[in-house]
Amino acid sequence: MKAKKKVAAIVTEYRHNSHADVIVGKILEGFDHRGNGFPDLELVTMYVDQFPKNDMSRDLAKKHGFHLCKTIEEALTLGGNKLVVEGVLLIGEHGNYPFNEKGQHLYPRRRFFEATIAAFDRCQQVVPVFNDKHLAATWEDAHWMYEQARKRMIPFMAGSSLPVTWRKPPLTLPRGCELESVVALGYGPFESYGFHMLEMMQCMVERRKGFETGVRSVTCLTGPAMWQPFDQGLFPQALVDVGIELIPSHSKGDYRKAVAGNPEGGLFLVEYRDGLRAAAILMNGFAYEGFSGAFVFVCKLRGQDKPLASHFYLENRRPFGHFAYQLKAIEHMIHTGHPAYPVERTLLTTGILDAVMTSRFEKNKRIETPYLAIRYTPTDWPHAPDPAPPPHD
Repeated sequence: MKAKKKVAAIVTEYRHNSHADVIVGKILEGFDHRGNGFPDLELVTMYVDQFPKNDMSRDLAKKHGFHLCKTIEEALTLGGNKLVVEGVLLIGEHGNYPFNEKGQHLYPRRRFFEATIAAFDRCQQVVPVFNDKHLAATWEDAHWMYEQARKRMIPFMAGSSLPVTWRKPPLTLPRGCELESVVALGYGPFESYGFHMLEMMQCMVERRKGFETGVRSVTCLTGPAMWQPFDQGLFPQALVDVGIELIPSHSKGDYRKAVAGNPEGGLFLVEYRDGLRAAAILMNGFAYEGFSGAFVFVCKLRGQDKPLASHFYLENRRPFGHFAYQLKAIEHMIHTGHPAYPVERTLLTTGILDAVMTSRFEKNKRIETPYLAIRYTPTDWPHAPDPAPPPHD
């Protein structure tokens, strides 16, 4: 066992099965939330932004002895001139926060990060920081966060739990493979789960020949128009059919009509700078919302006749073990100072998602994205190993 590293959790709210609960709860009560198996992390402070009626943080502070702080500054310093933690978890998901006109949920992710680096600057210290899910609702805030972390040389990691969850069947694309066509399937809500679909897709396509060089344009198509790229021959319809075979629960009948008629259905058309095109489809109306739906990746490699496909499997009940594998990646960064996988992946998916929301708001307009010329090299951080837990009945 390694010595436990002390961490602070900065969260929007802490209630049963919130992201704060299913991530931080594993530090406090074990990976299974029953005292079995712990990361080498110790929660010493927490800042909570909102306290709903079913708040858990107050009782957990009494039970486990961590400091429940009134400010982010206090959570990092306890009022002193030095940091009292060796890592920071920013969990800006859930809670009562507004939406903008594009439908983007304005969680205080930039505010959390801004207060964190203000404490770093005052103490003239930095420690690793993890930011749950996308960096921010808007590209401007996300890019600002990324640049501020680079300026201070902060070990920085972010993203979804999808890249580290189980894959059925197990599939990792070979580094340097040549991708001809890519289709990703998922389900809404549009922004919050659309991000998960993009992270799933990006953790696969980043391994292609030349690695990641960025995205040229993004288009969001809804209604019957979402199927035009398939009718025009940009993507093989067969890839969608292969993906549907891996969805464990879906309705019967014409999936095109069902998805096109659902307000949370839609297609994200992503054109990469190296010429690769990818179609990411929210299958609401056909693949049920919730854990009976699925996230599926399908691709065709150059020179191979048969598509490759995998269901990115999420445990559909507590302890939601896929978050345990995300926490293992966070633990690695806090102990080593090196992110398990590049934050540039999530910077890119954040930018794609922001362009998707803009395109939908502007009635399916193609959004040129010269600012997404983001280059990075993928790592070989492993996903969850077999066997996957059984689904809940």
